[in-house]
Amino acid sequence: MNQQRLKGRSAFITGAANGIGRAMAKAFAAEGAAVALADIQIDTAERIAGDIRAAGGRALAVACDVSDSAATKAAVEATVAAHGKLDILCANAAVLSPFATIEQLSEADWNKAIAVNLTGAFHACKHAIPHIRKAGGGAIILTASQMGRVANANQAVYCTTKGALLQLAKGLAIDHADDKIRVNTLSPGGIATDRMLHRFADMQTAQRVWGAKHVLGRLGEPEEMAKGAVFLASDESSFMTGADLLLDGGYTAW
Repeated sequence: MNQQRLKGRSAFITGAANGIGRAMAKAFAAEGAAVALADIQIDTAERIAGDIRAAGGRALAVACDVSDSAATKAAVEATVAAHGKLDILCANAAVLSPFATIEQLSEADWNKAIAVNLTGAFHACKHAIPHIRKAGGGAIILTASQMGRVANANQAVYCTTKGALLQLAKGLAIDHADDKIRVNTLSPGGIATDRMLHRFADMQTAQRVWGAKHVLGRLGEPEEMAKGAVFLASDESSFMTGADLLLDGGYTAW
């Protein structure tokens, strides 16, 4: 019999309405966790939460703009009120930035990327940590990227935010080890989500052009990233903190 690895735990997932965040929410629920899908796209989050409940899971959708500290705090507190506690945080929300050099990038686009990708993770951690501590400890997962380790043309701001998350996780891991809170990053490679369609005409083109840059010759699937997140959230990774789980299909191995 397959034992649910997250049974009895409560998880708060930002950017949960689509892509990797959606896959995380579904995977966590399937493993027995009560999940909160936090997103600015509340209608979509509500629909996914409904699908999870229809499948027998526990799910709540909460409106959340992670760039807003007060809004993030309210979303975390709504989760605790609904599920009784908080054991797991997945700070996954990220904004799409224009492909541009720093010279070409507007200050508004730079500030937005920092506000959502990096400060949004700070807000989520700041407001979730007291509740995770109160629950007796737990796990925090920050969604970084292979682009936190290497760079790509016209993506300097994205690479900057993702690289910063690697360091943020290390600092948090050290600061909160005594609270029994483990903190790690999950670094996906190119993943076959709708975000690819902002760069490529269709998914077939994305697979052919971007997928070919990975040693495995394809893009990853959101569900593959969710499996990594389940591992980081569960007791299977009990001796892992301040580390990065790189699931990049060999992108950085070239």
